Amino acid sequence: MNILKIPLDVRHNAALSRFEATVDGLVSVASYQLVDGVMRIHHTAVPRALTGRGIAARLVEAAIAYAGANHLEVEPWCSYVRTYMKRHPESQALLPDGFRL
Repeated sequence: MNILKIPLDVRHNAALSRFEATVDGLVSVASYQLVDGVMRIHHTAVPRALTGRGIAARLVEAAIAYAGANHLEVEPWCSYVRTYMKRHPESQALLPDGFRL
């Protein structure tokens, strides 16, 4: 099953400061911390049974879209998020001044 070809319900769980999706009963997350108008995305986690399905990318995409819609900058503290932003140059407009990938 390729998760990218079916809808994935990514939810913003503001109480836990994370974006999450449940697939086959397993929860995947992209966690962040808000500091002075900056969303620091510091962790992504996808259970081993779900890897390779594009779930982490969809979580990060949702987090970056949320940041953009809410006029937040994004600092990718997680290596996966750094790689995502390198591969999606349009997302780099949200980096704080002087922040390098």
